[in-house]
Amino acid sequence: MRANGIDINVTVTGAGPAILLLHGFPHTSRVWSAVVPSLARTRRVIAPDLRGLGGTTRAADGYDAGTLADDAVALLDALDVTDTEVIALDLGVPPAVLLALRHPHRVRRLVVMEAVLGGLPSDFTPPWWFGFHSVPGLAESVLAGHEGEYLDFFLRAGTYDGTGVTKDVRDDFVAAYRGRDSLRCAFEHYRAMPLSARQLAHQTSNNGQPAQQSSSRLTMPVIALGARPVGDALYRQLAPIADQLDGHVIPECGHIVPLDRPEALLAYL
Repeated sequence: MRANGIDINVTVTGAGPAILLLHGFPHTSRVWSAVVPSLARTRRVIAPDLRGLGGTTRAADGYDAGTLADDAVALLDALDVTDTEVIALDLGVPPAVLLALRHPHRVRRLVVMEAVLGGLPSDFTPPWWFGFHSVPGLAESVLAGHEGEYLDFFLRAGTYDGTGVTKDVRDDFVAAYRGRDSLRCAFEHYRAMPLSARQLAHQTSNNGQPAQQSSSRLTMPVIALGARPVGDALYRQLAPIADQLDGHVIPECGHIVPLDRPEALLAYL
């Protein structure tokens, strides 16, 4: 679907109030495959691939959280959706939070998990691959031809017992990230993190003078979910800026919450 100048690969399932699902790295919208059938019984589930990932346009730029939030708004407009729940994991969390801050009238509820927001105070130390991915041109040069081995590291680490995800989902993820340009797009999300952090800091600042209809606070109900390794770090970041915040750490759950503990996640959705 054409939105915000790119072609967004999106799956729309079910009928009812809208719910928008934003994935992370190294995923595509298939990371939600274990929870979509249950959600679609009562809601219109909208699951796009993020800019540059999966089947969505390999754009030259626009990987900051603000542009990704604009992508989401344009997609909702194209689907004639006036308001939605927003559920986000990992890389999907910063644009989800900016979407909720900039367009609070369009977000009924926000559920975010397993991420740390640049631009807000935190004592969480980013792991080594944040730096590796951020160096322009480096990671894609090193990893081209070794996508499967690299993604397997994250998929095993992202499950609590270290066994990884099912073979069909794993193979889809590897295919989506195969090739130098696909890798470049994935790592551009990391290279844009300093800009995303500035956007979030500005938006949540009392001196930021938010634009009309936007806000420096999250005024809708918000749930912050943690697992291993992020735990309650995201909850603690959001507590000063959220009016209605609930937080939970899912026990015995790895980073890829929708695939590792889908039933536990559905209890909050």
